[in-house]
Amino acid sequence: MALLDSLPRHLFSSRGWGLLAAGVVSLLCAQVLGRRDLLALGVLLLVLPLVSLAGIRVVKPRFRVYREFSPSTVETDSVTTVRLAVARTGLGTGRVIMEERLPPRFGDSPAFRFPARSASGGTSRYEYHLRSGKRGQFTIGPVTAEFTDPFGLSLHRHSIDDGDTLTVTPAAVELPSTGLAGARGNDGITATRTRANPSDDDVMTREYRHGDPMRRVHWPATARHGALMVRQEESVTTPEATVILDHRFVAHSSGYGSVFGSPADDGSDLVTSDTFEWAVTAAMSVGAHLAELNYSLRFLDAAGEPAFQRSSSAPEPDNDLYSGAAGIQSIAESLAAIQLTGPHHARREHDTGRREHAGSADSAQSVFDDRLMDKLAAHRMRGPVLALLGKISLAEARALAPAAGYAANAFAVLITDKPAECHDLLEALRFGGWRAVAVEASTSLPAAWTYFDEGDAAMWTAAADVRRGAEVGR
Repeated sequence: MALLDSLPRHLFSSRGWGLLAAGVVSLLCAQVLGRRDLLALGVLLLVLPLVSLAGIRVVKPRFRVYREFSPSTVETDSVTTVRLAVARTGLGTGRVIMEERLPPRFGDSPAFRFPARSASGGTSRYEYHLRSGKRGQFTIGPVTAEFTDPFGLSLHRHSIDDGDTLTVTPAAVELPSTGLAGARGNDGITATRTRANPSDDDVMTREYRHGDPMRRVHWPATARHGALMVRQEESVTTPEATVILDHRFVAHSSGYGSVFGSPADDGSDLVTSDTFEWAVTAAMSVGAHLAELNYSLRFLDAAGEPAFQRSSSAPEPDNDLYSGAAGIQSIAESLAAIQLTGPHHARREHDTGRREHAGSADSAQSVFDDRLMDKLAAHRMRGPVLALLGKISLAEARALAPAAGYAANAFAVLITDKPAECHDLLEALRFGGWRAVAVEASTSLPAAWTYFDEGDAAMWTAAADVRRGAEVGR
């Protein structure tokens, strides 16, 4: 028995190995005793398991698998229910033990017997639950089963489907109400123009312009002014908030060991870091918070491109504008598999004392430049801008500083391992009009969010003055 247990179990069953052993013994006896009948028996005993092994690999049982996730996308640390329906479409093979393959982070793979006792209409249904503490896209499945031939001699395990992808999105953290959204109503909507004079003629009318509909002509004002006048109707707009998400590798890797994960076959591992995970959670939380105030949202990267252009989970990679519940869902799915991009070399000290800036020179030429400024200028003063940054260089901070002039309010968060070393970076941003703060990855997101309201009021007022001065200069 110990010898049988040591033999490979994925080729033959114990019975199959026994026949093979008997065939070898028969051949030896035929050689020693000179018996032709033992020779024929030995050949038969050897051929039968081999033929059954070939047959079970050529003629595979056919099944159809339906897999459903409820909910279809799940937040981190939340539970999703997986429902499986398995139906046989080929010849019957009796009872089979099946197994649903899972990525290692989900624990042991569930096993079940087919057909199930409660099977109806030839379809067996199963249900189990999954929970992931990390975001990403994970391949759930395939269902594998071990089949045997009618004589029970050979074994073969193969997949009966291709599996399905489960998307785990970052969970939004509830943020307290602050003044970061700007001077908007509780619903986030405000009139684009207001006037102090209540006079109908002076406030609510203007000169006729080519293309104005005649139904808007204000005849009393026309008679008074001696020129065709039309009603000046206030327009109500939905404010826009812009989030700049810096997902460069060099900005979120400050040394050895700060970046973890690498692309795996099932896509479950992402190239990320603690600081970038903080930024991803912040992006999700800020987006959900502002969406509740009826803000439309734009997500850009440090180069002014759509922030989710390189995310494998993004439903619309080239889109950068989101609104409503559908927009928030799209943002969540896009953030599920976003990872660090660019040259995978951190700035670090060599043993010789030289500092390596692999990739930083290229990034300095392509980030926070005219392309980003043009994107912000196209939506000038329509709402706040929030920049979620890693450890940027002083040159990059100075390049980003003027962008505050395009926003009603400009806020920057530097997520870094050493906030105390960011004094010069913060000063450069504040000089341009940003409200800037540096935090660690261990900092509470609500605490960082409220810091902008709790900070030095004189400093924020000075930043606003700088921004207004920049607008006048334009």
